[in-house]
Amino acid sequence: MLAVAACARAPRAVEPAPAPAPAPARATGQLIGMTASELVARFGQPGFTVQEGVGTKLQWARNGCVLDAYLYPPENGHPITRVTHVDTRRPSGDRIEQTSCLAMLAR
Repeated sequence: MLAVAACARAPRAVEPAPAPAPAPARATGQLIGMTASELVARFGQPGFTVQEGVGTKLQWARNGCVLDAYLYPPENGHPITRVTHVDTRRPSGDRIEQTSCLAMLAR
């Protein structure tokens, strides 16, 4: 028995698995949570505004990019609406990468 026990390997310390890499920040995150006033300060007055129930859609279109920002009141009943969703596209309707679109609007 002692001979068998002497051949046994010492237990190895278990290394914790590496933490997963953080997900890359989504471009939509740049605008999520902003108020209408903050959007206007960044992009100027929207070219189109429409009320959709309790929400508001604001749209900016220039330099080959169309940005739609959807603002809704938070569930806690606070009256200030904030961006919850953003869509970007070309005037033709073709998709455009959001970071590129935001740069086009900033020109």
